[in-house]
Amino acid sequence: MTAQGAQLLLPDGLSASAAADALAGEIAIVTQRAQTIERTFWDSFDGRVRGAGLALIATRGRLALADAATYAEQAGDAPQRDAQRLFAADLPAGPLRERLASLLELRAATPVTRVRSRLLPVNVLDDEGKTVVRLRIEQATVLVAGEGATPLRPRLHVVGVRGYDGELEQARALLITRLGLVAAQRPLQDDAVAASGGTPGGTSSKLRVKLRPEQRADCAAVIVLTHLLGTIEANLPGTLADVDSEFLHDLRVAVRRSRALQRELAAVFEPEPLRRFRAHFKQLQAVTGQTRDLDVQLLEFGELTRDLPPAIAPDVAPLRALLQRRRETARAQMVSALRSPQTGALLEDWAEHLDGLTTAGEAQRPDAARAIGEVAAGRIAKVHKRMVRMGEAIDEASPHEALHDLRKQGKELRYLLEFFVSLYPADVIKPMVASLKSLQDVLGRFQDREVQAAQLRSIGDEVVALQGGAAALMAMGVLMQRLADEQRQAREEFAQRFAAFASREQRRLVKQTFA
Repeated sequence: MTAQGAQLLLPDGLSASAAADALAGEIAIVTQRAQTIERTFWDSFDGRVRGAGLALIATRGRLALADAATYAEQAGDAPQRDAQRLFAADLPAGPLRERLASLLELRAATPVTRVRSRLLPVNVLDDEGKTVVRLRIEQATVLVAGEGATPLRPRLHVVGVRGYDGELEQARALLITRLGLVAAQRPLQDDAVAASGGTPGGTSSKLRVKLRPEQRADCAAVIVLTHLLGTIEANLPGTLADVDSEFLHDLRVAVRRSRALQRELAAVFEPEPLRRFRAHFKQLQAVTGQTRDLDVQLLEFGELTRDLPPAIAPDVAPLRALLQRRRETARAQMVSALRSPQTGALLEDWAEHLDGLTTAGEAQRPDAARAIGEVAAGRIAKVHKRMVRMGEAIDEASPHEALHDLRKQGKELRYLLEFFVSLYPADVIKPMVASLKSLQDVLGRFQDREVQAAQLRSIGDEVVALQGGAAALMAMGVLMQRLADEQRQAREEFAQRFAAFASREQRRLVKQTFA
C-alpha cells in the first residue's frame, strides 16, 4: 500500500455489482455511474517508466503520466499519438515532456499492453456525508491483436482523500478483514503486460549474475555467456526495427562482453571450436560498428553544433543530412547481415555449444574444473597490471594508438569486474570501478572525437558537390576544429585520471584481493 492508496483483488466469483452491495452492507457509500474505457500503457523496452513507479497511459485521445498504484495523474494534456514509438522530444513543451525526458533519455516508449475496463466508482462517506475515500472497482480485459481478449481478475482501487489518512487505513483494513479482499502483488498494468506476453517491468540489459568462488570455471562461464546471449537475442528485434539507438548499443555491449569472456576464460573451452566462435563474434561486432558510430555522431550533433556563430549555424544542416543518409546505407547493410542465415546459425550454434560445455572432455580445457574465484582473480590482476604498465608508458609524445589500446584494455578490465563482482568485497570493487570509469570516460571522449572527425572528413567530397557546399565545408571546418579541441582537452585530462586509477592504494587493494 502506498501513502495514497492500494490495489486489492476481489475474491473469485465476486462481480463488481456484488462487491458494491457487500460494501454497502458494511460502510456508508454512494455508487456512481459505471463507465467503460480503453487504455494503452506505454513504456521503454527496459521499463524505465514502470521502474520509477509510474504509468504512461494513452486514453480518450490524450497521453498522461500517472502513479502506477493509484493512477493519480502527475503530468498530462499531451495529445495521443498514432505512432508506435514515442520519444520525449516528440511531445509539446511542458511538464509531461520534461518528466519523460528525464526518465527515457535516449529510449523510445512503445505500447506494451492495451486494456478495456469497466469501472464502477464508489465513494466512502463519513457521518457528515463527505467523501473520505474513493474506491473504483475495475473489471479489466487485456486486448491482444489477433489473439482476442483475456480477462483479468477484478480488482478494487483504494485511493485516499487529502486529510483523511485514518479513514483510508480503516477502509483498507475493512476490505481485507471483512470482505476477503487481498492486496494485489503488482499493479494492474503488470498483470496486463504479462497477459499480453510481455515482461512486467521491461527487459534490462544489465549484467546481473550471482556466482560462487568455488564454482567450476566452465560452469561460471556458461552462466555469464548464456545471460549475454539472452541479451543479444532480446535486443535483436528492436535493433532490426530501429526502435531506438539503445537496442543496437546494448546488443553490441553484449557481443563485446561475450568476446571478452571468450578471451579471458579461453582455457575453459576447446581451442578449435572457440577459434571459430571468436571469429564469428568478431564479425558480428564489425557489421554493427559503422551504424553505431553514426548513431553516436548524430546523437551528439546538436551538442557539437550548439553555440556556433549565427552566420554559419544554418550551414551545418547539409552535413547532418549527409550523415543521416550514410547511416541509412550502413543500417541497411547491417540489417541484411543480422537477418542472414549465418547470424541465426551463429546464435543457435553458440547456445548449443554452451549447453554442452560443462560435460565436454577436459583434456584440452585446463581451466575447466578450476574454481572460478581463483581463475577470475588471476585474470583481473593480470589485466590491471598490464593497464598500469601501458598507462605509465604514455607521455605527451605517445601516438593516439597508445591511448586507444589502453582504452581497449580498460574495457576488458571493466567487463571482468562486472562478470565477477559477486565474488569479491564491494569495498574493493566499487572504488576500483569508479576510478576505472573515470579513466574510461576521458579515453572514450578522446576516441569518439577522433572517430567523429574522421566521419566528417570522409564526407568532404560530397559536401563540395552540394548546393551551398562551400559554406557547408567552412562550417565543417569549424566543427572539426571543435572536435580537435575537445580531443586535446581529453588528452590533457588523461594524466590526472590515470594517476587516480593507478594510485598506490588502488594497487595495494588489487594485489591484496586478486593476488
